[in-house]
Amino acid sequence: MEEHTPLGPLIELPILDITDPNDPAVGKAMLDAAAKYGFLYVNSKGTDFAVSDVERAFELSKQFFKSPAEEKAACRIQPNNYGWSGMHVETLDPEHQRTGDFKEAFNFGEFKDGKAPHPLPKSLASHEAEIAHFADLCNKTCSRILKLLALGLEIPDDFFTARHDPSQGSSGCNLRYLYYPSIASPATSSYEHGTDVRAGAHSDYGSITLLFQRPGQPGLEILTPEKTWAPVPVQPGQSAQNDQDSPFPFPPILVNIGDLLSYWTDGLLKSTVHRVVFPLSEQQSPNPQDRYSIVYFCHPLDKTELVPVPSDLVAAYRQKCKENGIHEGQVGFGGGAGNLETGKRALTAQEHLASRLAATYKF
Repeated sequence: MEEHTPLGPLIELPILDITDPNDPAVGKAMLDAAAKYGFLYVNSKGTDFAVSDVERAFELSKQFFKSPAEEKAACRIQPNNYGWSGMHVETLDPEHQRTGDFKEAFNFGEFKDGKAPHPLPKSLASHEAEIAHFADLCNKTCSRILKLLALGLEIPDDFFTARHDPSQGSSGCNLRYLYYPSIASPATSSYEHGTDVRAGAHSDYGSITLLFQRPGQPGLEILTPEKTWAPVPVQPGQSAQNDQDSPFPFPPILVNIGDLLSYWTDGLLKSTVHRVVFPLSEQQSPNPQDRYSIVYFCHPLDKTELVPVPSDLVAAYRQKCKENGIHEGQVGFGGGAGNLETGKRALTAQEHLASRLAATYKF
């Protein structure tokens, strides 16, 4: 992705109510959005989250990022993808980035019986149960979404959920706290306008991603089929300017399709390339804000083989692509679908994740 790619208008994405995960109509609407944009919102009222759950998660995130550097460094990120990564440690678009991402992050591994599989930093150790509860709510929300996508694809409604069942083994599921310093922060003093970004252009590695954002803290952009960058509003239906002045009720949760669902559906569902930037509104603001977000990356069980789903809709899409001369690797906004095989066998979810992480971090 070239950094001079023109910027388009705010993208308008559908907001879906997932209160009833057995509703075929909602499944169809979700499939349509996932196939067109790769991104959609779900109304928070249709989930198990309370406003207090989200507010508390952001409080804990801020508490961690404001803790002393030596405390964070004690839990530095490891090749297993658990722990703290500091400024410029992660480079999501190494082909085009001048320097690493202008952000910090903390990755939590998959909680088992309320316990993290790794040490927690001092600022978070006493809050392990709260963090585990939030991760569990994320997992439940992902299960609803995956079931609805299966309904939309007209396959057994447990096709995806059975392959994401934590009682059946380990997965790469990952809860992540993110902190992007404002453009006025000393941490961004080396920022070069028009070249540097907060998070480089990338597609997500797993099945689906949940993104929790705060009003007044924009920056996410997605790459459209026309190869323009389209800003994604934190609260749909409001302009970026109005968004900044909004109180915090509970913005809809932004959901996007990851590489593995794109693989599973031969590219019918789009794993859309996206990035996080210093938006123009912040560059022009006399009081620019830091940006905080919380992400839940949903992955299938490590042992899951990434073979095409048994959907007639996927088969028809595959045939259409063949007739139009679209080959694997060209499907989707960002070329999401790729080669699913290693030798003569299908890739496993764990193998795919390991290869993506190796390209992102320099351990």
